[in-house]
Amino acid sequence: MATSKKSTESTPRNPMELPTLDELKSLIGQFKLPGVDVNALAEWQRKDLEALAEANRQAYEGMKALAQRRTEMLREALTEWQENLKESTGKDAFAKQSEAAQRGMQQALDNFRELAEMEAQARNDAWKVVQERINENMANLQKLLPTRRS
Repeated sequence: MATSKKSTESTPRNPMELPTLDELKSLIGQFKLPGVDVNALAEWQRKDLEALAEANRQAYEGMKALAQRRTEMLREALTEWQENLKESTGKDAFAKQSEAAQRGMQQALDNFRELAEMEAQARNDAWKVVQERINENMANLQKLLPTRRS
């Protein structure tokens, strides 16, 4: 009977999972840099990773909402198209088709504008998270660097 041997190797880390603070400290500590506050550096990197994860989440949510809205618009357009086909018989069929085409064109332009605004908002929301973290990093760097006196 074969006995199962427990692997001493750790299971591979999910690449989408953020490292823990202890893992960051351990990784940075391997470099043994004199005069460097490993805890502060690890915390700094953790905040960077959190900001990046949040920016990705914001971008994902924005694109998801965009895709859902685009699907809704397609359904609405197909429903309207079916209704127009039902009404396209009779004496005034050409006038109804012309009017429906004008409404359809205006709706397409409105939809395009709405989707463009949603996409821009999603991009701006994600960038804002990154930009705020960059500003925090710059402020931290200014605190760490010695000031010149004239």
